Amino acid sequence: MTAQPSSGPKLARAAGLIGLATSTSRILGLVRDQVLAYLFGAGNAVDAYYVAFRIPNLLRDLFAEGAMSAAFVPTFTRVLTRDGRPAAWRLANNVLTTLTLVTAALVGLGLIFTWPLVTAFAGDYESVPGKLDLTLQLARIMLPFLTLVAIAAAFMGMLNALNRFFVPALSPAMFNVGSIVSMVILVPVMPALGLPPIAAVAIGVLVGGAGQVAVQVPLLVREGFRLKPIIDLRDPGLRQILVLMGPGTLGLAATQINVFVNTVLATGEGTGAVSWLNYAFRLMYLPLGIVGVSIATAAVPAIARHAARDDPRAMRHEVANGLAMMFALNLPATAGLIVLARPIIAVLFERGAFTAVDTAATAAALVCYAVGLTGYSVVKIATPAFYALGESRTPVLVTVGTVLVNVALNVVLVQRIGYLGLPAGTSIAALLNALTLVVLLRRRIGGLEGARVAAAVVRASIATLAMSAVAYGLNRGLMSVLPDATLFAQITRLGLTITGSVVALAAAARMVGLREFTDVAHAAWLRVRRNRSGRATGTDVADL
Repeated sequence: MTAQPSSGPKLARAAGLIGLATSTSRILGLVRDQVLAYLFGAGNAVDAYYVAFRIPNLLRDLFAEGAMSAAFVPTFTRVLTRDGRPAAWRLANNVLTTLTLVTAALVGLGLIFTWPLVTAFAGDYESVPGKLDLTLQLARIMLPFLTLVAIAAAFMGMLNALNRFFVPALSPAMFNVGSIVSMVILVPVMPALGLPPIAAVAIGVLVGGAGQVAVQVPLLVREGFRLKPIIDLRDPGLRQILVLMGPGTLGLAATQINVFVNTVLATGEGTGAVSWLNYAFRLMYLPLGIVGVSIATAAVPAIARHAARDDPRAMRHEVANGLAMMFALNLPATAGLIVLARPIIAVLFERGAFTAVDTAATAAALVCYAVGLTGYSVVKIATPAFYALGESRTPVLVTVGTVLVNVALNVVLVQRIGYLGLPAGTSIAALLNALTLVVLLRRRIGGLEGARVAAAVVRASIATLAMSAVAYGLNRGLMSVLPDATLFAQITRLGLTITGSVVALAAAARMVGLREFTDVAHAAWLRVRRNRSGRATGTDVADL
């Protein structure tokens, strides 16, 4: 029996619910960065922290947000759809047990080889007294985060396959809560314990990782899952995951070469460059998480189910819905970040140890990163679609090619425009990656309802131009009335500018018939009305 494809409004409601949870996490992430910037600015301590955090992130990309996750979710969904929950629970326990053992072993190796890992990334830190030693110390504290985030990602994939989106989307908020609480409570007491104040941030990473795991357990238990250690290397589901992960691991290796080159280039750009780039990327990740990840999280399980049922028509429709909605929301978000980069950075971070010089440098990096926002988001749908079809080789080969282009661009651009060459090269590569994947996916599944997606792009571009003009005009016009003399004036001016821009965007979207935007707005309005009426809103989208 052929499943009916889900409608655009249905995807909008699911994505909206995920976006609500994700926005909570991203807002807390901004608060976390604000606290970090206030306490430490963009100096040596924060540079050391960010480089140290790259070490567990090397492996997290494989076991949490990369090859393992991309291989696990479609496979778990396929087993759940075809064989039922008992078989799916067994596969999950097998994966979780294997994952825990492997990541624990990698953590042990990381603790042994921390020095060569850190010096490979940040050899230039040796020229600053104490900076390399601080980076080593922070890396050793944070390494166990790998195991925690890998388990959390597996839990998230299981719940998404069960159409439970809210709690897993909210779970990253626990990471930010743990970090914020740790900074507030532990920074003052670190010296008494013989540790540098920035160690409180590293400890917060572990506390937050544990929170990501813990918050998802009750819902999984309610769904019937029970944790039972199982190791069965003959399990066909586990073998399928390993087969899919094989090319993915190659893609990860290429990606990490890129990360390695970028980190080395950034650490060679002087004190502050690593911090400016990370603050900017984190801010760019706010709309990416709320829009890109939310839409992809809602769409991917449905895409996987249609692939498992061998229903290409429904799969095409689902992918097209996701892409059209991506463009409808990401193009305005990109323009907003570009036009308002400086006032946004000033309002969020410019206080305490974070200076006006840091604001200007971070805002410039944000503009460069924002250019690639749509590319990052589209990949979130296109890559899992290939995995759902059992094809991991294609996205991996595209990734390898894109990484090579990215490395070349970054090396050349850094020589010409300094640290800004890194976000500029990364954005160009992200757009190239997305375009290549979409073209190949279109060939693989016999089309992507191209006329409808193209129409959404044109309409979204028109609405975005209208919004951008209003944003620029309002910001410039209000500067004479509300100058930068006080934080209150800055917040008021930015708030009025954003409000006016959103109103202009909504009006323009309605005038040009941008249905994907109005679907999201309508879903949000329905949720507000339900909340006001006192009806139970629930914490999942099983009824969607």
